[in-house]
Amino acid sequence: MPPRQPYQDVIDDTGPDGSMKVVMRLANVLKAIGRYAPDGASFTDVGRETELGKSTTHRLLAALADAGLVYQDLESKRYRLGSTIALLGASALAQSYASACRRALEEVARVSGDTVFASVVEGSGAVCIARELGSFPIRTLVLNVGDRRPLGVGAGSLALLSAMDDGTVARMLERNRKWLGDYPSYSLDEILADVQATRSNGYALMRGKIVPAIWAIGCAIPDREGRPVCALSISAIAERLSGDRVEAMAKLLRAQAVEVGALLDSLKP
Repeated sequence: MPPRQPYQDVIDDTGPDGSMKVVMRLANVLKAIGRYAPDGASFTDVGRETELGKSTTHRLLAALADAGLVYQDLESKRYRLGSTIALLGASALAQSYASACRRALEEVARVSGDTVFASVVEGSGAVCIARELGSFPIRTLVLNVGDRRPLGVGAGSLALLSAMDDGTVARMLERNRKWLGDYPSYSLDEILADVQATRSNGYALMRGKIVPAIWAIGCAIPDREGRPVCALSISAIAERLSGDRVEAMAKLLRAQAVEVGALLDSLKP
């Protein structure tokens, strides 16, 4: 008889639907712990919430802990969701936003002919979650999906920062003080001035600060509470983002931002 694998008894069950039962049990344990955030759930809480026996609850918690999905606080002995759950949640959220922005990206790229990006807030930075190429032969690929910049650096990132309240803006810039050293064309005072200009104009405009010949324009998408959740931005050679075309592209971005915002609201419970 082959040696028994660790926690194999957790995945053994009777009947043809045994694996499905185990998945449901694991999911219920995770949900139970999540309901007790941020203090965490005791062993008794988990057992009561899931209506599982003590031995089964123990084995499930041990298996989840080995996978990094939960952890037990050494002092309180309470269980909390692990860092892997946070990473999965962030990935799921980014994918959800990217999906919601897809039609808008395609429409803006079609109308503008330029490269269009979607970005979301991640900590004190902005991460590119999607990109769409327009038909104009000179493409400005200033961001790849997954690239992360400090809030305030780049049009989409600046749009996100500018949609935050003054206190949050100050905290983000202070947190990014060292990171901004990687971007010598950006100072704290200049970013604050850019924030004020963005709020006044209703859109963020970057004039060749990262790549001299490339300009960009961005617009934030707020949630129901007015907090910025993502941003749409257009990047193009300077000649294509000057004069009346700036206002035309800003209008296009704002219209699509409204549609994406409505879609995101409809997806929330």
